[in-house]
Amino acid sequence: MRKFSVTMTTSPQKSLRTRKLLFAVLLALIFVSIVLAAFQQKQDWRVPDEAKQRKNPLQSTASNFSAARDLYFDNCVQCHGNTGKGDGPEAHLHDPHPSDLSDRPHNAAVTDGELFFRISEGRKPMPAFKKRLTEDQRWQLVLFVRSFSAPPASSEKKPPTPASH
Repeated sequence: MRKFSVTMTTSPQKSLRTRKLLFAVLLALIFVSIVLAAFQQKQDWRVPDEAKQRKNPLQSTASNFSAARDLYFDNCVQCHGNTGKGDGPEAHLHDPHPSDLSDRPHNAAVTDGELFFRISEGRKPMPAFKKRLTEDQRWQLVLFVRSFSAPPASSEKKPPTPASH
């Protein structure tokens, strides 16, 4: 009988070095992915200057407010909550946490165009509503979002509150 010997083209030492190198590359890719994911979540919600300048074409009427309230309770309440404080039943599931729409100082510094852009474009975890809602519906939501941070009415004739749904 003849004995056949198979010669290996790579030495065990070379094979071990290759595996170590591949493992190091894999760890580096995982690390870079984690850093990029963390960086993306911490980025500011950049709104183009052109979008900031847009004015709401809709008036704050009872019909627009009513339509917006329905839209809000259908699409936004789960995360932003009944009063816009970002305390909806699903809020704790999201990072970043849903915005507090009742924060007066913050909302005073944000234009209607910025709100419209954010509603339209979304940002994880918030979905974009550009294709889900019409332009008028998104502007109606801007009106409704503004109502969360509006100062309380001093007269007896108060508009319906956002929570009264």
